[in-house]
Amino acid sequence: MDLNSVYQRLNTGSKKWSQYPEDVLPMWVADMDFPVAEPIVAALKNRLEHPLLGYSVAQDSLRQTLVTHLAQRYGWAIQPEDLVFLPGVEPGVNMALNTLVPAGSGVLVQTPNYSPLLHAPANWKLPRVDLPFHADANGEYPTDLAALQGALLQSRALLLSNPHNPLGKVFEREELQAIGEACVQHDVLIISDEIHADIVFDGRHHTPIASLSPEIAARTVTLMSASKAWNIAGLKTAFAVVQNAELRERFNAGRLGLVDSVNALGLEATEAAYRLGADWLVQVNDYLQGNRDYLAHALATRFPGIRMNLPQSTYLAWLDCSALDIEHPQQFFLKEAKVAFSDGLEFGEDCSQFVRLNFGCPRPMLEEALARMERSLQQR
Repeated sequence: MDLNSVYQRLNTGSKKWSQYPEDVLPMWVADMDFPVAEPIVAALKNRLEHPLLGYSVAQDSLRQTLVTHLAQRYGWAIQPEDLVFLPGVEPGVNMALNTLVPAGSGVLVQTPNYSPLLHAPANWKLPRVDLPFHADANGEYPTDLAALQGALLQSRALLLSNPHNPLGKVFEREELQAIGEACVQHDVLIISDEIHADIVFDGRHHTPIASLSPEIAARTVTLMSASKAWNIAGLKTAFAVVQNAELRERFNAGRLGLVDSVNALGLEATEAAYRLGADWLVQVNDYLQGNRDYLAHALATRFPGIRMNLPQSTYLAWLDCSALDIEHPQQFFLKEAKVAFSDGLEFGEDCSQFVRLNFGCPRPMLEEALARMERSLQQR
């Protein structure tokens, strides 16, 4: 598979490529510019041989594929009935907040954070409790466990982004164990967004927090999807793992006529991804790590005013532009470089000097974005 090839996505209905004028290079939303794995395409073609596309449910083969995947990849033993299928992770987060968190209770969020998670508590009039990340001397973002204990006293739920978006942080097992045990101690629900679980670099391993102990699993709703790793977000399919039967029943009741059944083709694609897409994923992860390193070298040698702590996961880079002395970096690069990034303000009120760059693209496209940025700064 040639990941260096640039595919034309204008006029295809792509959200990523429709948001801005055609002369703008989109490097914002978490959508990769790589072709979908051939086993997924083949599965979709095979399904379309049948002429009917009515309401669909997950078949036993999909449930067993996911049970096998979670056991083999993470050593996490779940049962087929623990799975709840959804049209997206974001609906699952909101279902859990609305149905499982008592009215008026605090929801703890580690900041900065992905905008739909950051703002989800307000959807249900739940006060948000922020726990900021701070980079250490190694450019990593450890959880302040002492501050966590204090914040949990004000909270009944923790919204966990694992791996973390936008920081690209992979939580170490011991760190997650401490977080999970603190939530057990304080009777706090864990809603864990693990959508980027299958994209990790440098030999690291993702750990689902619910896999750490039965006590942690009993209070956890884990949300996962093939959408990011296999680039099938448009098929609107995700799943929750809820091992506590009583919690699962309450969670499912949170659909409330708002969260519908799952896309028929999305179910087919999800099974193909987890059952047949491993080789494709290895190749893409290697390429993404190469893109990350290319970006890091470019920033270090060509952009003295931009800092990036090396992402350990995801294909998203969190760029600190504060040394550029530009009032609004996202708007500057959009106007002057014709490159669209995600605005740091989407991830936190104090993040105006940051942009989030999506490096899930062919390397020539990444270099084109860097060259445009470089010219715009030279012409200031």
